[in-house]
Amino acid sequence: MPITNTASRYGSVAKGFHWLTALLILTVVPLGIFAHDAPFATDAELTRKALLFSLHKTFGVAIFFTALARILWALTQTKPAGLHPDRKAETFLAETVHWLLYASLVLVPLTGWIHHAASTGFAPIFWPFGQSLPFVPKNEAVSDTFSTLHFLLERVMVFSILLHVAGALKHHFVDKDITLRRMWFGNVIGSAARDTRHTLTPLIGAAGVYAIALGIGAAMGFFAQNNDAPARAALGEVASDWTVQDGTLSITVTQFGRPITGSFTDWTAAIRFDETALETAGDVTATIAIGSLTLGSVTDQAMGADFFDAPTFPTASFTAPIKVDGESYRASGTLALKGAEVPVTLDFTLGIDGNTATMAGRGILDRRAFAIGDNMPEESNLGFAVDVAIALTATRNTQ
Repeated sequence: MPITNTASRYGSVAKGFHWLTALLILTVVPLGIFAHDAPFATDAELTRKALLFSLHKTFGVAIFFTALARILWALTQTKPAGLHPDRKAETFLAETVHWLLYASLVLVPLTGWIHHAASTGFAPIFWPFGQSLPFVPKNEAVSDTFSTLHFLLERVMVFSILLHVAGALKHHFVDKDITLRRMWFGNVIGSAARDTRHTLTPLIGAAGVYAIALGIGAAMGFFAQNNDAPARAALGEVASDWTVQDGTLSITVTQFGRPITGSFTDWTAAIRFDETALETAGDVTATIAIGSLTLGSVTDQAMGADFFDAPTFPTASFTAPIKVDGESYRASGTLALKGAEVPVTLDFTLGIDGNTATMAGRGILDRRAFAIGDNMPEESNLGFAVDVAIALTATRNTQ
């Protein structure tokens, strides 16, 4: 069987691409459904869910590159003529569906890949080239947008596949022609039709279908921000000798052996500090709004009852005296989090220039001390140690 196409038959390469793509789609779609619906309440369940998602993503990347190769090959080949050029409406629909399928095979995995690259954490792609993409930032808004695009375009793809299969079956069982058989392996040859001209009308029709799908998605609120997150505790003003001008409070956890860093965007610090003191320089009381945490793709999971349980425990607080330790400082106090009060030490460095102080510190927590992730008693899924980092700039209140 020839490897290239002619005006009356498909070559072996085109057939190979067609059935390889079909096999990949029949694999990736069920994997995505099973992964989405799989529970993750225990270590074993989370491991299984992550594996399903990783396989789904990996097969999706395979579809993307297969589709690119298939399209490049098709551009070099003669396209066999349709068997019924006199059926204008049927020909238009068939070509429109083909455009939808070609676009879907690129856009659906690409949007999913960008969603993955823009998020932090969870199931990796099984390949050696990293999890990021050029020009794609780690940004939850970008991740959410492309997740929605992936969802909507996937529906268009499935709809197109169903139409494609229905058309093939109609040709085989109703028309009893060779449309389906000439895509199977063998030497089935059709007669070249007289009218083999192609127009851009089906392409415009396919673009219209995508526009309608995205419009419906927007009208139904799929692109709206997630409003299911727990309400964030409102933090009031605090009396302090030093006013924090800017700063970051971040945590880094280890999931499946990979670090995931997130940050709290809403917190306050009441600071009393005297840089001339030799032993105890002051004290600090920090209050953190738990609902302000962003932690990549596992943010929603982190807010749940098995972890921070933000609806029940909306804030955490840290109170400690500030001790001078040579050239550095130490805040050894109590962290109240999720109903537990645990001794915590934060070592930090401090630079003061006039009335401006710059501080950076780190500490290590054990999530088990706060009953966070008790449903995951092993470190294979979620590490016990949580790295806490804080950096801030504060100005002295001189009034």
